[in-house]
Amino acid sequence: MNENPADLAPELCVLAAAVAGLVAGMFLPRARQWPAPAACSAGLVAGLAFAGAAAARPGLTAFDAFSVDAITHVTRITVLGSTLAVVLLAAGPVRGHPRESEHHVLILLSALGTIMLGASSDLLVLVAAYLLASVPAYALAGFGKDAPGTEAALKYYLMGALLGVFMLGGVTLLSGVGRGTAYPVLRTGLAGAPPAAVAAGLVALLAGLLFKAGAVPGHYWVPDVTEGAPPAVAAYVTTVPKIGAFAALYRFGAEISPDGWPVLLAVIAAATMTLGNLAAFGQDNVRRLLAYSTVSQAGYLLVPVAMAGRSDLARPALLYFVAAYAVTNLGAFAVVVAAGRDDLAGYAGLLRASPLLGLSLVVCLLGFVGTPPTAVFVGKVLMFGAALDGDHAWLAAVAAVNTVASVFYYLRWIVPLFRRPSGPPPPARGATAIAAAAALLSLALGIAGGAALAA
Repeated sequence: MNENPADLAPELCVLAAAVAGLVAGMFLPRARQWPAPAACSAGLVAGLAFAGAAAARPGLTAFDAFSVDAITHVTRITVLGSTLAVVLLAAGPVRGHPRESEHHVLILLSALGTIMLGASSDLLVLVAAYLLASVPAYALAGFGKDAPGTEAALKYYLMGALLGVFMLGGVTLLSGVGRGTAYPVLRTGLAGAPPAAVAAGLVALLAGLLFKAGAVPGHYWVPDVTEGAPPAVAAYVTTVPKIGAFAALYRFGAEISPDGWPVLLAVIAAATMTLGNLAAFGQDNVRRLLAYSTVSQAGYLLVPVAMAGRSDLARPALLYFVAAYAVTNLGAFAVVVAAGRDDLAGYAGLLRASPLLGLSLVVCLLGFVGTPPTAVFVGKVLMFGAALDGDHAWLAAVAAVNTVASVFYYLRWIVPLFRRPSGPPPPARGATAIAAAAALLSLALGIAGGAALAA
């Protein structure tokens, strides 16, 4: 057993930054709390540096419950980078807010829980990580204290609490019949356990993880929270928690390999991508359109999860796709923050009024489709390869049909961008810079996909 706290340096940096931000908020005047987001950003940058250094070292398991391997490295870097972008996106809108420091601290605590979720190799740690990732996010959803935000937070909390109880019941059942909570113990214990009990525990456990992933049947909160919460918070809850949830789902499937896992996850993946695309067709609110887009993307991301243990392409497909999705989704939401409009008509002429912002949105939306040379294109190619290599050609066909169908609603947003502008360009320079950086990163990951996968 490894008990060196230095192995958890990225997580300790995030925790220290959250504590520093909270202490700073207690003693600083409410109108001048800029040191709090500065401390949070510094902690995230330090965490990224430690995570990059750890990725060059051999894998290990810390405290018998925290795996430090390739999955954790990608989870750490993607979560920390995405959270830093969200903190910068939110810095302007919440500046001068009476609870400015609390806003950033809640984001960091939820991000810390997300990293733990992806690295956990023990069911008890998984439950603790689920709660740490979820509870701060409930408060963030209602941070605006307006009617839509309050309704969104209530729905988010009630669904999270309900499915969290199911998840806890599943953990109890699996640990009972598997005679332990650590994944290596469960792999042996569940092999000789009653199949009906294992199946019931597995379905209950999935309820909580699919809620965090925003996948069917735990997706009902996604459109309401994405529309009702502040835009930066919407960007966070539709991006960061998914990273940890998919990493946790893949780790559980790969390390325990329960019977029926591929079939169950494949059916959920097909249902999720199809439902998300069908619901996105008629949306005129860009935040609801992005919400259902994230549901459909969750379906694609579940394909390599279903192929865990059946194809060597499953792990690189998931890790590359989830990083590509995070970059693309943050870029699209950064445009929404910069434009300050939620209706599709409000984006008419954006390419002429603000070429950088409009071009960034075009790159991100085409990236969601999987158009080369964006990062999601590489992720989708790997995803299709994993499905075919895992003898699930029907799932690859369903994903291909859904990908083609999704072009329709993304074009509904792209086409108006080329029209004549009806007003002055949006003034949000910070959000515009983040959107442009995300678009460039998406293109870079798409062009250098081969080199990144070989590293």
